[in-house]
Amino acid sequence: MQAGPQSIEGVLYETAQQYQKNLPNAPFALKGPQGEALPLGLVTRDLVHAFYQNQMQINGGKNDDYVAWGDSGGLVMGHYGQTRYHLRLWDIASEFVLCDNFFQGAFGGSFLNHQYLIAAKVPFYPNASNSPARTQIAKLVSDDPRDTRLALASDSAASAMDGPAKFGPSALTPDGYAVNTMAPPYWPTWSRDPNRPDYALPAQPNVLVPQVHEHIGDKLTKKGVDWAWYAGAWQATIDTYKDSNGIPKIPNFQYHHQPFNYFKNLGPEFPEERKKRLRDGGLGDEDTTNRFLADAQAGRLPEVTFYKPQGNLNLHAGYADVASGDRHIAHAIKVLRNSPQWKNMVVIVTVDENGGWWDHVAPPQGDRWGPGTRIPALVISPFARKGTVDHTIYDTASILRLITRIHGLEKLEGLQERDDAMVARGQKPMGDLTNALHFPA
Repeated sequence: MQAGPQSIEGVLYETAQQYQKNLPNAPFALKGPQGEALPLGLVTRDLVHAFYQNQMQINGGKNDDYVAWGDSGGLVMGHYGQTRYHLRLWDIASEFVLCDNFFQGAFGGSFLNHQYLIAAKVPFYPNASNSPARTQIAKLVSDDPRDTRLALASDSAASAMDGPAKFGPSALTPDGYAVNTMAPPYWPTWSRDPNRPDYALPAQPNVLVPQVHEHIGDKLTKKGVDWAWYAGAWQATIDTYKDSNGIPKIPNFQYHHQPFNYFKNLGPEFPEERKKRLRDGGLGDEDTTNRFLADAQAGRLPEVTFYKPQGNLNLHAGYADVASGDRHIAHAIKVLRNSPQWKNMVVIVTVDENGGWWDHVAPPQGDRWGPGTRIPALVISPFARKGTVDHTIYDTASILRLITRIHGLEKLEGLQERDDAMVARGQKPMGDLTNALHFPA
């Protein structure tokens, strides 16, 4: 469990306690110290969910190595009970469309899947082996850069029965692709250059260089379609640390969840474009302080809008609980449904990655980068095929496919690469979410 005791529904949950023992080698319902269903308002510990480990856990589609390549024992096999009676999002899914074959676009964690969400491509670090980031290059079992097996650290337990597996750094592949968390090159980020406060401290091994490949924003701008990314707590973070050169500690803002802040054409050298596209999402649930909700109410959201809630509302284990995120997203959906723009809206609600939790459904075989483990996704719209479950195979970039189709955009390279890889393996290309929708003739 998360650091510090938490009192939920009259029960005190102590720090770092193991509430369940003698667990089956199978999925199980999470329970508390008195045998009660673990409440959704409790912050649990984080689980391993990284690029190489995710592939090792999937184990070629067997999905049988989640415990072996984690560090939390059987917790990865746990699940919340009675969620259909307690989650607002369950009710919304019942009314609109639940996609039950929606997979995270890339293997691993939040950093890479946010990048995949906006570009369907993996960031690149040129000449990484001769750069400050050379210490972040993964050590694999073989010399093949496409190998998915990390080499165990010298002090690692040989078996999960003896202790958790340990590995060295793995932010970069041997050929220079950034697959695990690296910091943005621009402020707000993990460290700050005192001589150039709009930039990260230079020559840091964990800071990614500015990216120059095309993202969905580039395609939209070429077509003249307005777009923006709203980030919860963005401005609050900037204001709080405007005179600081240290590493910010605000828990409500996740720096590596802001994918556009890694791109050169949205950096400080392009202040007008940066201000127009990277917007403050504001704070919390209050319509007066949450800029995204205020713009939705006023009917002034751009044609293509991304919204990333602040950290404590994003349902991420380790620092957020399920109940708060569920409440916040349900409120945001309510605001959107009451917006003057609702009649033309298609809203996609999903998460970035699986968080390390086990799933029984094997992902389809794609390309080198994914797709990874299945994640939840809802399609909410006046055009939705209401009250249905859509079984179409989708991944995170299916959102980009829908945007591309609706606005008649040029196709991003990464979308075509994923299609080609799946067809080469005898599978259909990823869907573009239109099976969940019915547009009038």
